[in-house]
Amino acid sequence: MRRLVILAALALTACSPGACTPGGVETAPQGGPPVADPDGAPPPEPEPEPPAPEPVSWPHEPGGALVPGSGTGAVDATLWAPGMRFPMEAAPAYANSQVYGYGGYAAPGPGGQCDARNYAYPWRDNFCETRGWTNTMCPTGKGHQGQDIRPATCVKKVHWVVAAEAGVITSIGGYSVFMLGDSGRIYRYLHMDRAHLVTIISEGQRVTRGQHIGKVSDDFGGSATTIHLHFEIKAPVTAGGSTAVIFVPTYSSLQDSYQRLLEAPT
Repeated sequence: MRRLVILAALALTACSPGACTPGGVETAPQGGPPVADPDGAPPPEPEPEPPAPEPVSWPHEPGGALVPGSGTGAVDATLWAPGMRFPMEAAPAYANSQVYGYGGYAAPGPGGQCDARNYAYPWRDNFCETRGWTNTMCPTGKGHQGQDIRPATCVKKVHWVVAAEAGVITSIGGYSVFMLGDSGRIYRYLHMDRAHLVTIISEGQRVTRGQHIGKVSDDFGGSATTIHLHFEIKAPVTAGGSTAVIFVPTYSSLQDSYQRLLEAPT
């Protein structure tokens, strides 16, 4: 009997201070590294970290690089609307000139507005493109006051336009919608289908960021333009000791918001 007690005691002290299994196999101390199994197999390798996603990119010309011969652009990289939602619901979309694109009255060659070359990258800025409208941010003091953007396809009344930020619809004109964002910036949308947009929004209505406000069309107050969205931003700008809310270059904010749309399309 005494011999059995001694053998039992020896069995209980045969393990290291880490831990014991019922069969006397050593396990790792809590929080320690894995220990090889009794057959000598190596511990499992940890799962590798997934690689970081590659940044999404698309071909685009720099800000201020207008179509040659179309005017002098504003070379301004200021992000005037940080965090803005891209004003079209879905990609792809093509920022380029309507006047100096195919089908425009100053077209580079034969072709209509639905020419595939209009619906392809690279993007091109057209803020400050030659116009007679006052625009103090342009080198000449006059020029196009926003950016023209074609939708994914040359089909009107299909592609949704959305609110760039939360705010209030302040005006619905013959072919324009003005929105005052909570940031204090003013967003102006032109050429949506008016007959449709007045059924989903109204003056004084509060909208949320990304909410549908209309569909891209060619409405130009009774006549037609090309199928596109003309998008403007007005923001407070201080110069010479005074502050005024004026048209500001849209291209950098559109680039930034489009990049985020491409990376997270839902």
